[in-house]
Amino acid sequence: MIDFNYRGLTGDVITKEDFSYEEERKAWNRAIEKYPLVIIYCHINDDIINAITWAKLHSLEIRIRSGRHHYEGYSTGNDVVVIDISKMNGISVDEEIGTVKIQGGVRNRELYEVLGELGYPFPGGGCPTVGVSGLTLGGGWGYSNRLLGLASDNLLEIELIDYKGERIVATDESNEDLFWALRGAGGGNFGVVTSMTFKLPEKIKMATLIDIDYIGVDDNEILDIFETWAHLYKSLDKRVNLKMGIYNSKIKGRGVRITGILYGSKEEADIILRPFKNISEKGVFDFNYISVLDVNRRIQDSHPPYEKYKSAGRFVYKDYSRNEMAKIIKLIEERANGGVYAAVSLYGLGGAIGEKGKNDTAFYYRDAKFIMGFQSVWEEYEYALMNIEWVKEKLIYINSITTGSYINFPYAEIEDYEKEYYGENLEKLREIKLKYDPYEVFKFPQGIRILGK
Repeated sequence: MIDFNYRGLTGDVITKEDFSYEEERKAWNRAIEKYPLVIIYCHINDDIINAITWAKLHSLEIRIRSGRHHYEGYSTGNDVVVIDISKMNGISVDEEIGTVKIQGGVRNRELYEVLGELGYPFPGGGCPTVGVSGLTLGGGWGYSNRLLGLASDNLLEIELIDYKGERIVATDESNEDLFWALRGAGGGNFGVVTSMTFKLPEKIKMATLIDIDYIGVDDNEILDIFETWAHLYKSLDKRVNLKMGIYNSKIKGRGVRITGILYGSKEEADIILRPFKNISEKGVFDFNYISVLDVNRRIQDSHPPYEKYKSAGRFVYKDYSRNEMAKIIKLIEERANGGVYAAVSLYGLGGAIGEKGKNDTAFYYRDAKFIMGFQSVWEEYEYALMNIEWVKEKLIYINSITTGSYINFPYAEIEDYEKEYYGENLEKLREIKLKYDPYEVFKFPQGIRILGK
């Protein structure tokens, strides 16, 4: 084993010899067990530059981490240099010009709190500890997307440190090819993001939090809910977005949970979602007209502090027949051995997301109807492999009825991952990769590859 000298690194440097290493190496997905060589918590740009320089000097791979939420753990790795930017979390709001500038390590909750107190919504994600930079680089799905667009659609400027340790600013007018790529091509491919500037939306003080839970429903009732959901989205007001999870829980049994936001009144929510009320007496409907900040707080508070899971996310383009819906529901009829929760979920698209073209940014699948998520959750390590294999088996059918894969819900076993994530935008992305990272300093599993290397 090489005995590394860590001189030259700045910031908070954590190595395997440090008492805090075991805690600091953990990912949000506790199924990820990786042991990086060193973790550097950066506070200023120079800490990032020094980390890149040191990693290149020692021919070590770099991983970039902010929220620790990469589903497959590609923000960490064995014997790699982890550049962690979570301490760089400043937020600056300029209401006069209508922008908010955040540092690269800001997380969803932090941004919601600052903007929410001022009366602004934001098209961020639902989980509080997800890094806004990682979310945005992959496009950025959230409950406000159908009204406000993807997180990346609201981006005005992005700054990063490149492979040479130099600062690059990308906008629609400067390094515009890089700016195009950074809106949908995922994190870690082109450099370490140090700041992002977003346009502020119009202020919206109040919204309705939608929470519907059908507990213990049978297959026919789930089918009726599924059909109602699909029909609803054919003409759904863009002020509404929803996520529907068809689940099998060790605690609650089988059911369907619908969560969402309406930027409108409780009465409007009742009218829009009335078709769901006639399906089953087992449905519990809870609509709360509260501040936008409280809506986001409650959604975020519903997420656990961490999990052990395997998941994937695919794009839905077709209208499913009742028979296909039945097959989807059957996938989670039984949980994996040792699994405590399994779900197939539909994340709503459409509205403002589809107002941009497939090639306007690197986020290619913006004309899809939904993102279909699929996951299995377990608690004991001994069941990990069984749950992973269970997901792989079930995804065979899901792959046959979906198109393309969502980069922010990555799946390690994809055969042609670049084509699946980026569609027809792949070749352009490879050219941009060659231009901005020709030596593949930022290389990781499922990163964009330069052909011939």
